[in-house]
Amino acid sequence: MDRFIPLSVPNIKGNEQSYVDDALALEWVSTGGAYITRMEKAVAEYTKTPEAVACQSGTAALHLSLICCGVEPGDEVIVPTLTFVAAVNPVKYAGAEPVFMDCDDSLCMDMDKLALFFEEECDHTGGSLTDRRTGRRIAAVIVVHVFGNIADMEKLMDMGKRYGFPVIEDATEALGSRVEKGRYAGRFAGTIGDIGAYSFNGNKIITTGGGGMIVSSRPGWLDRARYLSTQAKDDPVYFVHNAIGYNYRMTNVQAAIGVGQMERLEDFIETKRKNYRCYIENGIPLLPFREGTRPNYWFYSHLSERRDELVGYLDRNRVQSRPVWRLIHTLKPYEDCRSYRMEKAPYYGDRIINLPCSTNLSEREVARVARTIKQFG
Repeated sequence: MDRFIPLSVPNIKGNEQSYVDDALALEWVSTGGAYITRMEKAVAEYTKTPEAVACQSGTAALHLSLICCGVEPGDEVIVPTLTFVAAVNPVKYAGAEPVFMDCDDSLCMDMDKLALFFEEECDHTGGSLTDRRTGRRIAAVIVVHVFGNIADMEKLMDMGKRYGFPVIEDATEALGSRVEKGRYAGRFAGTIGDIGAYSFNGNKIITTGGGGMIVSSRPGWLDRARYLSTQAKDDPVYFVHNAIGYNYRMTNVQAAIGVGQMERLEDFIETKRKNYRCYIENGIPLLPFREGTRPNYWFYSHLSERRDELVGYLDRNRVQSRPVWRLIHTLKPYEDCRSYRMEKAPYYGDRIINLPCSTNLSEREVARVARTIKQFG
């Protein structure tokens, strides 16, 4: 029987074990310890940002980012519909309302439609952007770099400057993706907007089992994020807390895994790039990544008119795949929320299948997946 080929699993074959053993030997296993500092420093140095704040998950990173941006109950936040629900739920945590935007052919937010929404549906007075239909303030935009692709940040940042809203980059899938051409050449996903969030979930390009990171060049924002992530301790001896804080800090054991993973990030990206090309060379077309970028090739997207049948066929042949997420504006908690001119997201939402893309994946296994897809027809 052929070996089961998973969709995306961790690759933990470097120094991770020795670092975890060291953390355990020192008995620093909770939310304090040297490996947290080392992980923060490793991400900051890699992404060329002043500093980084480690936290419990990418979701926690996004929630803290919304707070740092000044999002308040009753505000609106622009979000994509083609994304994982964790990119949107923190908007509700903050007491705000999401407004859903369509995607372009990169699967990232359609910036031309976003511009039309601001022009046709909003008022811009007194330095504030207001949704004319609801009367609510547009407090921020969350842009998701879907599957490691980088959204059109030049257009988005121009709009942010024009209308005065902060940009939150959900780079949870895009650690290592980098702009190569244009105004932001050399900048990594997550470092272009006002604040950026990364995830180290088990299926991400590097993992800590569960964890996240926040980066920002805005003075004071990371200090506030760190303060809130550790229960807002103003005096840790006498237990003075002058704000509502959260138990959002990464543990030292998680960070120990992450330090080992960061040492291998560029190798992982190269493996994903080779396997992406290998699928294409084996006759399986994949959606391209945006020109002028070096993506991290996190997930591979194949279009199929018989997507759900193909998912089942691959499963019966011991190959794990998955359909793209169900569009968030169609989910029960969000079906009454505002959405704007949905056209491409429904098309891609019905057709995208993600194929195996682990950094453990061999070229022989890629060829087997390709052969199975061809047999399906």
